[in-house]
Amino acid sequence: MAPEGPLISVADLARQLEAQPRPALLDVRWSLGGPPGRERYQAGHLPGAVFTDLDRDLAGPPGPEGRHPMPEAAAFQAAMRRAGVSAGRPVVVYDEADATAAARAWWLLRYFGHDRVRVLDGGYRAWAAAGQPVTRAEPAPGEGDFTASPGHMPLLDAGGAAALARSGTLLDARAAERYRGESEPADPVAGHIPGAVSAPTAANVNNGGSFRDAAALRERFASLGVRPGDRVGAYCGSGVSAAHEVLALEIAGIRAALYVGSWSHWVADRSRPVATGPSPG
Repeated sequence: MAPEGPLISVADLARQLEAQPRPALLDVRWSLGGPPGRERYQAGHLPGAVFTDLDRDLAGPPGPEGRHPMPEAAAFQAAMRRAGVSAGRPVVVYDEADATAAARAWWLLRYFGHDRVRVLDGGYRAWAAAGQPVTRAEPAPGEGDFTASPGHMPLLDAGGAAALARSGTLLDARAAERYRGESEPADPVAGHIPGAVSAPTAANVNNGGSFRDAAALRERFASLGVRPGDRVGAYCGSGVSAAHEVLALEIAGIRAALYVGSWSHWVADRSRPVATGPSPG
């Protein structure tokens, strides 16, 4: 049997939900600045899905390590167990449409050792548009047995990100105007890590929010200078949309490292260099 890819279609998920064991479903709807994802969850979600709060369950407290730093293993393990996640049970994560938030859950579960986690391509919007059932009923999942064991996905710290920008390819997943330093809505300094390449995540998905196919993504990343065998990493503002970049690279067959602290961690130390403008610098 071919290994599972990181995405699952609406049709395939619908079939899996009719079988046993049913996958654990995590609803990770979230957007920077709101509205709260729980309100959308309460208005309708996939049957059996458990709301997973990105700020609370998928990140540590904000501070010098960034706005969405890596959660402690014990805290992440407890959050996943509350959601019914177990080692031997597949997990499907979704958000509203484009997987920006769902990718963070995918990456963390993979990093902490769960090897059967997939992202619903097109998210809640694609599920509802296909006429699949939605509910307002909140499930009471049994306690899971997932054990968080860190280190299963490649990780960058600030020094590693700086080195990779010089000797490999470091992709900046934020919008281009933030990369250029023309706008910075969330952090105190605008610009980008010197040597990083602008690679906004909006170009990874189609208009409806589903991912472009693997061939199109490989072509996209090749146009940004990513070559087979290259060392590749990604960062964003706080490590959320960069996980989406890592997921898109995974779909393309390219393993990439994530700088979880990202720009919010980089600029916490004012001695770190900052570049502006359209070129890597």
